[in-house]
Amino acid sequence: MGDYVFLNVSPWKKILRFGRKGKLSPMYIEPYWILKRVGRVTYQLELPLDLDRIHDVFQVSMLRHYRSDPMHIVSVEEIEVRSDLTFEEGPVQMLDSEVNVVIRKSVPLVKVLWRNHGSKEATWEREEAMQQ
Repeated sequence: MGDYVFLNVSPWKKILRFGRKGKLSPMYIEPYWILKRVGRVTYQLELPLDLDRIHDVFQVSMLRHYRSDPMHIVSVEEIEVRSDLTFEEGPVQMLDSEVNVVIRKSVPLVKVLWRNHGSKEATWEREEAMQQ
């Protein structure tokens, strides 16, 4: 009780739609709060109003534990948002470099750390584009 869980919605794919249709529809939705344990393997969840057609008690096999990750939380102070709700994204630092050889051509690449992003989100870009 008191934890958050994801709810398995794959059996409901043909009945309810959760944002996307077909193969791209999600297997699990939202993290929901566990209100109480009803039976040995059943739990009652706090569901939003848009899911009021669904009974709020689920078996454990329909749930997946939600593990919070501090990387998911982005502080508002870290991103400078303008009044028109845009922000500037630019390179901060070059982390690495390499030369990619394609048939008869060599392309110099650099790994770039971007503003408002962590080191895990660094991307490989062409060196000449980054020099410009």
